[in-house]
Amino acid sequence: MHKNEFLTNFMARYDYPEQAQSTFLRVAERLDNESDFGAAFDAVVNGYMYPQPGDLKEALGKISELAEKYGENVYTMHFEFLLFCMPILRERFLEKGYSEQLFYDEADDLRCKLLECIECKGVPGTFVADWNRGFLEIDRFALGRFQFEERTYHGDSEFVTACGKVVKPGDTVINFHIPSSGIPLTDEVRFASYKKAHEFYKDLFPDGKTVFACGSWLLYPRHREFLPEKSNILRFLDDFEIVAWAEKDDFHDAWRVFGKYAGKPVEELPRDTSLRRAYSDWLLAGNKTGDGYGFIVFDGEKILK
Repeated sequence: MHKNEFLTNFMARYDYPEQAQSTFLRVAERLDNESDFGAAFDAVVNGYMYPQPGDLKEALGKISELAEKYGENVYTMHFEFLLFCMPILRERFLEKGYSEQLFYDEADDLRCKLLECIECKGVPGTFVADWNRGFLEIDRFALGRFQFEERTYHGDSEFVTACGKVVKPGDTVINFHIPSSGIPLTDEVRFASYKKAHEFYKDLFPDGKTVFACGSWLLYPRHREFLPEKSNILRFLDDFEIVAWAEKDDFHDAWRVFGKYAGKPVEELPRDTSLRRAYSDWLLAGNKTGDGYGFIVFDGEKILK
């Protein structure tokens, strides 16, 4: 049965909007009642998840075809696919010795992507389903406010941090992401996440100095010129030693700030938050936007600089 207890409890656990819950349950009922639809959908889920996660892009392509054939929104169907991967993924987390709580912490990212889709596209679903590859392959972990993954530094040359730690091309770093969970990036929240990740990955850094890496629009250094002085984004930016940054003619991350209004002319952008006001003024003045990439060296208690 597609309309089952796991699906209902999973959505309730994260307090999905009622519109979303009713939409996903309605599709589940269709999968139960329309045998061809249900069988084709299950074949994609099982074909992707067994014996191990396969080609996610290919699987999502097949789901897109089903969405068109059966008259469902493609973003909704991509999310439905992810929902039905969840019980299998939960068992794999447990088989690998990870806690059930770690799985559920990780799965909160679906809620973030769901709310982004409702805001930007007006429908329950996800418009970035391929993003979940690291989650489905148990390669990315939610440890507090941030999500972390072991990666290799691919810079062109070595970087010597202020504390003397040398990061060379080919070295292991712990890359991390900032989900749109709605939790402010306060000092307490950020450092709690760094500490969890330091403990989780400590065996990779025998000297006790974990190297975190992040590339994000949040790390645009010129934020210091126009964001409010007490902005948590600036506090976050100050955690880093910036390795590289760039400005761009187009604000590709505008949806992260302005949501569904991102495509509007600059003079029509909403100004209902301090961040939106700051960005609106910056753009109205003819400035560009950008992003940055940087390192944090962390010893388990503090950032080393």
